[in-house]
Amino acid sequence: MSTQTAPPPVPTALARPAVKGMGLLLVAVFGGMFLALLDSTIVGTALPRIVGELGGGSLYTWTVTAYLLSSTITVPIYGRLSDVFGRKNLLITGLGLFLLGSLLCAWSPDMGWLIAFRALQGLGAGALIPLSLALASDLIPPEKMGRMQGIMGVLMGTSMVGGPYLGGVLTDNVSWHWIFLINLPAGVLILAVMLWKLPKTTRDRSVKVRIDYAGIAVFALAISALLIGLTQKSASEGGTGELREWTDWQVAGPLGASVVLLALFVLIETKVAEPLIPLGLFKNRAYTTFNLASFFGAFGMMTAMVFLPRFFQDAHRVSATDSGLRVYPTMIGIVVGSMVASVVIARTRRFKALLAGSALLLLAGCVLFSQLSFTTPTWTTAIWMGLLGLGIGPMLSGLTIAIQGTVAPEHIGLATGKLSFFRQVGGSVALAVAGTLYIQDVRADAPVKGIAEAASGATGSLLAWVGGIGALIMLVALLAAPGGKLKLRGAPR
Repeated sequence: MSTQTAPPPVPTALARPAVKGMGLLLVAVFGGMFLALLDSTIVGTALPRIVGELGGGSLYTWTVTAYLLSSTITVPIYGRLSDVFGRKNLLITGLGLFLLGSLLCAWSPDMGWLIAFRALQGLGAGALIPLSLALASDLIPPEKMGRMQGIMGVLMGTSMVGGPYLGGVLTDNVSWHWIFLINLPAGVLILAVMLWKLPKTTRDRSVKVRIDYAGIAVFALAISALLIGLTQKSASEGGTGELREWTDWQVAGPLGASVVLLALFVLIETKVAEPLIPLGLFKNRAYTTFNLASFFGAFGMMTAMVFLPRFFQDAHRVSATDSGLRVYPTMIGIVVGSMVASVVIARTRRFKALLAGSALLLLAGCVLFSQLSFTTPTWTTAIWMGLLGLGIGPMLSGLTIAIQGTVAPEHIGLATGKLSFFRQVGGSVALAVAGTLYIQDVRADAPVKGIAEAASGATGSLLAWVGGIGALIMLVALLAAPGGKLKLRGAPR
C-alpha cells in the first residue's frame, strides 16, 4: 500500500452531502430564484398606477433600472464572498435583504424612496439567482444537471409570462403595494426551509479571495452618472415645462462624469488581479461579439417590457390587468423562441444563422412599431409583439449556449456570467434613453394630438429607434461572430 500523501482536495462549496428532504430544499432554493426573476417583470404593468399615485413621471424607468443595476453589480461580490463564508450564509443574507426591500417598497411615500428600496431589493436579488444555481449544482449529481437547466427555463418562462398579468391583477383588485408584499409570505417560508435544511458549508480559510471593490464601485458610479444625466434631460427646467438642453450642467455634468469614470474603470481593470470585467477576454472574438449582442439586444427587450404596458394603459385606457394580457404575444414569443433556439443549437451545434435570424425578427418587429398609432388594430400589434418575442427569446438561451461552446472550458463560468451582466447593463441604459425620449415626445405631441395619440407615437418611436438600433447592432455583432460547430459538452452527437 502506498504511503504517499494525496494532494489536498480543491475547495468546493459542498461535497454533495446527503440531505434529508432534498426535494423540499430544492423547491425552496428555486423558489427564491423565482421571486427574484418575478420582480423584474411584475412591476411593468403596475408602473402607470404607481407614478399616478406617487408622482415623479421623469423617474418612471428608475423603478426597474435601480433593481436591474444593483442586482447586476452585486453578483460578482456574492460569488467571491461565498468562497469565504459559504453559499448558505450568503444566500440567506441575500433573501433577507430582498424581503426587507420588498416590505419597504410597499411602504414607499414617494418615487425617490421607492427607487431606493428597489435598489435594496436588487442587492438581495443579486445573491438569489447565481447562488441558487451554484447551490443546486453542489447538491445535484452531474448526470442530472440537464433537469436543472430545464427547471431554470421553466422559471424564466413563467416569470416572463405570469409576471405582467399578476402585477396587473394585484394592482387592479388590491393595490400596487401588493406586487411587493406578495413576496413576504412565500419568502418567509423559503427562508425557514433554508435555515432548516441547508447544510453548513466548510471552507478552506487559507484560500485568498480577491474582490475588485474599486472596479465595482467606479463602474456603478459611472453607470449611475450616465442614467442620472439622461434622466435630467427629461426633467423640466425650473418648473417651466421646457426640457433641459444637453448643454445644461445638470445634464452635461453627470454625462461627462460617466465618461471620466468609465475611463478610470478601464484603467483599474488593467491593474487588479481579479477584475470585474477581465479585459483580456475581449481578445476572443466570440466573447466580444456575443457580449455586444447581449448588451444591444437588451435595448428592444427592456423597452418592450416596460413601455408596452404603459402604451395600452395610457393610449387605450385599459386596466393594468388587461395591459398584462395584451403583452402576452411578446412574452409567449420569448419563451417559444428561447426553447426552440436551445433545442436547435444543441442538436446542430450551429448558432450563427439562427441567432442572426432572430436579430432580424427583432429588427423587423421594432421597425413595424414605427407605424403604431391609436387606431392600429389589436391583432396587428399582437403580430408585431410576437415578432419582438421571437427575436428576443433566442438571445436569452442561444447566446448562452453559443458562448459556452466557443470559449475555453476554464472560462465558461465567467463568460456565461458576463453575458448576463452586459444584458442587464444594456437594459438599464436602454430604459434611461427610452424614458427621456418618451417624455420628450409626449410633452411635444399631447397638446396637439391628445394623450392617446401622443402615447402611441412615443411608444412606436421608442421601439423603432431604441429597440431598432439595438437590434441592428446586435445583428452586425452576430454576423461578425466566428462560425463553425460549437464544442458543446454533453450535447447530442
